[in-house]
Amino acid sequence: MVIVLNVSFPAESAKKMGESFINAPPIPEYLTRRGPYISSNNMDGIRSLSIFEVDSDKLADGLLAVGDYVANFFDVPGFAYEAKVNNEVQEALKMIGLG
Repeated sequence: MVIVLNVSFPAESAKKMGESFINAPPIPEYLTRRGPYISSNNMDGIRSLSIFEVDSDKLADGLLAVGDYVANFFDVPGFAYEAKVNNEVQEALKMIGLG
C-alpha cells in the first residue's frame, strides 16, 4: 500500500516551508518515502508530492505518522495537504473477492 501526500503552499511561504522541512523529525522506519517531488507555477504556488510505502499491517500507524509529519507545517501560511491511501492491484482485487 502507499499513502500519497499532496502538499501546497504559496511561493511567499517557501522559506518558512523549507525551514520546517529541515527541522521536521524523521519518519518512522516502517515507512519508505519517495520524494518529495516539487512543482510550481505562478497560479497555484508550490506543490509537493510524496509517496509513503507501507505494509498493510502498518497502515493505521502509517496514517498517524503522516498526520504527525504534516502537523509540523501547520504554521506555514497557506499550507494545505491531502493524504490518500492507494492499494496495490492484488490488495484491490482482494477487496472485491477476486484475490
